[in-house]
Amino acid sequence: MIVLNIDCLLSIFNKLLLTDERRTNKKSLLINKILPQQKSLHKSLHSCLLVNKKWCHLVVPILWKYSFYEYDKKCNNFETKKKLFSVILSCLSSSSKQLLFDNGIKLSSMILLKPLLFNYINFCEFPSNEIVNDIIKSVECKHDKRNLLEQEVYKLFISQCKNIKELHWCTLQPLLSFPGALTCFSQIRSLFININFVNSNDLYEMARFCKNLNVLYIVNYSQNHPAGLISLIDSQRNLKSIILYYNTNVKKNHTELGKALLRKNNTLEYLELGSICLIPPSFLTSFNNLKSITIYNCEKSKDEIKEFQQYLNISEFPGLESLNIHGLSCFKELATLIEKTKGNILQVIIDDVKTVENSGMLIKSISNNCPKIKRLFTYIEPKDFIYIKSLLTNCKNLNEIYLNSLNTFYDNDDNIGDELLNILIEFSPKSLNYIKIGEGWKYSIETYKRFFETNCDKNLTIS
Repeated sequence: MIVLNIDCLLSIFNKLLLTDERRTNKKSLLINKILPQQKSLHKSLHSCLLVNKKWCHLVVPILWKYSFYEYDKKCNNFETKKKLFSVILSCLSSSSKQLLFDNGIKLSSMILLKPLLFNYINFCEFPSNEIVNDIIKSVECKHDKRNLLEQEVYKLFISQCKNIKELHWCTLQPLLSFPGALTCFSQIRSLFININFVNSNDLYEMARFCKNLNVLYIVNYSQNHPAGLISLIDSQRNLKSIILYYNTNVKKNHTELGKALLRKNNTLEYLELGSICLIPPSFLTSFNNLKSITIYNCEKSKDEIKEFQQYLNISEFPGLESLNIHGLSCFKELATLIEKTKGNILQVIIDDVKTVENSGMLIKSISNNCPKIKRLFTYIEPKDFIYIKSLLTNCKNLNEIYLNSLNTFYDNDDNIGDELLNILIEFSPKSLNYIKIGEGWKYSIETYKRFFETNCDKNLTIS
């Protein structure tokens, strides 16, 4: 019998869990790939544990590495969670267990006495604050003692988890002051920060530890700690994605923050802003390397919206692949923007608008300049239905289309939606598998019937 070497075995075991981890770097996408097959794959891996000692030592780290990826799906009942938390708490150091005992926090005898075969925490990803909170809730202790238990749990993971790649920073615990913080956090690639839980000194310290971020996600941004956040941004060598959502009390147009983002223009590919007023709109014209842009508008000032539209109109993102605009009626400006791209757009999403003026101009621009587009969500008026024909003809890779109305019912125009349905019947590409059309247009029963008959052989979702 031929004995496989360790590298071969590791490769086989990893592929039992992940069909191809290299296809994605995003945790959310990874979860979507794993979960449908997770039950059977985990059974296979658990069977491998029992083959021999070598296989057991190879499989255990793999199972624990991804133990939190499936946490929400797998740990739906208390007993399952309790078993997981029991093992984690068993990994606490003797001094931590004694400290908790001295402060009236009683761990179960199983946790205190059960010897461990592996240093399981060393194999884990860093837990989210939700998981840590669940661990704390699983232990019977007075409310005023929970902070101490939370501290010891975070100390455990920081001391044992080496070179983690992702951190959700949503705790008041001084994570960066705990032993092992430099080793734990120095190789972070994706950092989520809730500004409500940190101060400027924390951000300065993280800037010293962490210099290799690809993704920085900030929520509840305010001007209380601008210097610390700017220092963190400036310290990054290869920052590709910035996501910023603001606190409702934030002042308008934080110029220094905008300047910090501009200094990362050479590497920045993804920009998501929770408000058009987070940075001066004039700065948009300088982000010419963006591949994806997402902007939400929460403002009511017409002057601010008009200024944003003006700068959007003269901006150029030649390599753009994804365009997402929410709460802004700027179809004309977006049409102009798309005309200046190089034909690589895969997705356009326009949502939550108040008017649909110039929607036809946008559809025409997409049909002429986006041959690779796969996903289109937008609003449209009946007078612009005619442009859908060229869209479907030119965009052969279109997989999803959502053509929405503003819920305006055209009582005097019977079956006005039939024109749209007839275009979809005649010109839809084979790739189109998802269609959603607005509720504000009337359709005849005959046209609806013909539409469904035409698409009966397709795996089509219609809503």
